[in-house]
Amino acid sequence: MSKKFSVFLTALFCAFIGGVTVISLLLPDKSFSSLENRYLQKPPKLSVESLSDGTFMKDAEDYVSDHIVGRDFWVAAKAWSERLSGKKENNGVYFGSQDTLINRVETPDPAELDKKVGYVDTLASNVSVPVYFGLIPSAADIWKDRLPKGAPTADERSIIEQLYFFTGANTIDLYGALAPHSGEDIYYRTDHHWTSLGAYYGANAILEAMGLEPLDLNSYQKTTVTDQFYGTSFSTSGVRWLPPDQIDTYVPDEGVKVTAYPNGAPEEGSLYVDSKLEVKDKYAYFLGGNQPLCVIETAHTDAPKVLVIRDSYADSLAPFLTERFSEVHLFDLRYNMISIKSYVEEHNIDTVVVLYSFSNFASDDNLALLTR
Repeated sequence: MSKKFSVFLTALFCAFIGGVTVISLLLPDKSFSSLENRYLQKPPKLSVESLSDGTFMKDAEDYVSDHIVGRDFWVAAKAWSERLSGKKENNGVYFGSQDTLINRVETPDPAELDKKVGYVDTLASNVSVPVYFGLIPSAADIWKDRLPKGAPTADERSIIEQLYFFTGANTIDLYGALAPHSGEDIYYRTDHHWTSLGAYYGANAILEAMGLEPLDLNSYQKTTVTDQFYGTSFSTSGVRWLPPDQIDTYVPDEGVKVTAYPNGAPEEGSLYVDSKLEVKDKYAYFLGGNQPLCVIETAHTDAPKVLVIRDSYADSLAPFLTERFSEVHLFDLRYNMISIKSYVEEHNIDTVVVLYSFSNFASDDNLALLTR
């Protein structure tokens, strides 16, 4: 390589870096990335404390990374380079077979899990109604045959069985309900949630545990509301080469009254919110997305009332529960600090269900609120 050509390459590289920097500085900041489905880093605040503990530099690095011009292209390019280099994972998401993205599940700290099960048991002793406890296994376990060979992930089945053995609450065999249907589309390929079909099998597991009549899928008509859904795994992985998922419904929304509490005050809600199909986070189509409390009243006035303390998996489960309960109360501890014992008494709840995905149960820091 001649000296002139070396100088030319150096100048070209510096011009490229300089141009990217200038354009990135001139462009207005975005607060949210719809493609990655997350809020972007805000400009860091300079202080003696942030300089001394290193948070300023970390936040500054994150800010520059989040607001560089063409970020979506660079994120996708990184995922492509990981794949071309032979790697089977990017940002904690495995490139699975059958066009499937599967989130890696770390093995949780057993002591932390025991503590959280203790919170469930405290709830069971605090209220005068039956308490049921269910953990939903992830696609990493049910769809383990789609994982890259040798991909490490938690042994969810054995951990769930151990937790069920020690809890004093009634348990819901969600693993046993989902595993026999591992060949079906019970999870989204680009998202961590179960599909409406998976939620159907989960609903029947709950009904079976309670001794209630199961639902018959043949009595429903499947409706595909969109075939352009890209979920959280797609956003996190940087993968941009997979076909989208479709979102299906089975239970019609007639004959129910939904009251949502997105900001603490009651608002008219719906089992399905069509406007959410026009945004990136299409899973929010179910109930409208995360909210502290949602109450669904059905036409089955002689049926029991159920309180479900839950994560977002219950959003697509709720339509099936309307078939067997007079009222379904959905309670999210991440946004709701009301005493559960008081709520059960005030609303004459007949049954409480603590229902979480395995990963969310392991990572949720709000479960101590079960004891209030």
